[in-house]
Amino acid sequence: MIKLISGNANLDLSKQVASKLGIELSKTIVRRFSDGEIEVKIIDNVRGADCYIIQSTHPPVNENLMELLVITDALKRASAKEIIAVVPYYGYSRQDRKSESRVPITARLIANLFVAAGITRVITMDLHAGQIQGFFDIPIDNIYALPVILNYFKKKELKDIVIVSPDSGGIERARNFSRYFDAELAIADKRRSRPNEAIVMNIIGKVENKTCIILDDLVDTAGTFTKVAEVIKAKGAKRIFAAASHGILSGNAMQVIHDSHIEELIITDSIPLPRRKYTEKIVVLSIVPILAKVIAMISKNESLNIDLF
Repeated sequence: MIKLISGNANLDLSKQVASKLGIELSKTIVRRFSDGEIEVKIIDNVRGADCYIIQSTHPPVNENLMELLVITDALKRASAKEIIAVVPYYGYSRQDRKSESRVPITARLIANLFVAAGITRVITMDLHAGQIQGFFDIPIDNIYALPVILNYFKKKELKDIVIVSPDSGGIERARNFSRYFDAELAIADKRRSRPNEAIVMNIIGKVENKTCIILDDLVDTAGTFTKVAEVIKAKGAKRIFAAASHGILSGNAMQVIHDSHIEELIITDSIPLPRRKYTEKIVVLSIVPILAKVIAMISKNESLNIDLF
């Protein structure tokens, strides 16, 4: 028996996934006490059920994360058989190693919190770093938004494509994407002076008279994307697109994108866009079919089809 539960982070996405699966979201109360503490009550009977909680941990990160943990505790105490966290965007993932002294590994900390709360499996999308899967002592499925982004670009029938990785850490992602277009690869030599601030030193690869697609797992302040776009434009790029699975778009990122050389920024609905007018350059693709298919396959104990990702 499947039960779908949603926090407040991705309510619209949760409703669409439920509709795609042909079931209803379980009746759940997730609200706040007057002092800001989270109150949760599961109205439906979940005893012996496989419960899927759909909740990204995007901004406000701590609020959404705490909601997920409190909902998990409520389900555990209601005797749910399995508690599967469907976390399209896994927050706190950018600190996945000790890059210097006296810093935390927050990606591991969050994994520990998930397990301690009672989550028995995690479904997430496009982790910032693949090794984060090793932080979990429970099953984790890291799926990809590649199919929906790939289909979008295929329909545009672009010519002379070069896939641009904005840093060395994204080379594997860019290489996997490039093989579907039989495209060349370029890499930005990037330095970070501080968090959310990047300096693009050079571009490795040929971009002159090419259609460039800058590819990354997430776009936050959009500083890296726009600076890479500026450099490759100066090197003669003909057209510039950008794509990321997760559109955090914090601060004035939308205006930064609007004022940049980027023709279109392709993101998914793993994170809901802020409720304000956004630039027409941003295209949002749906991950609902992927999430629904993965949930259906796992609920039937089927092997996840690699072609899906």
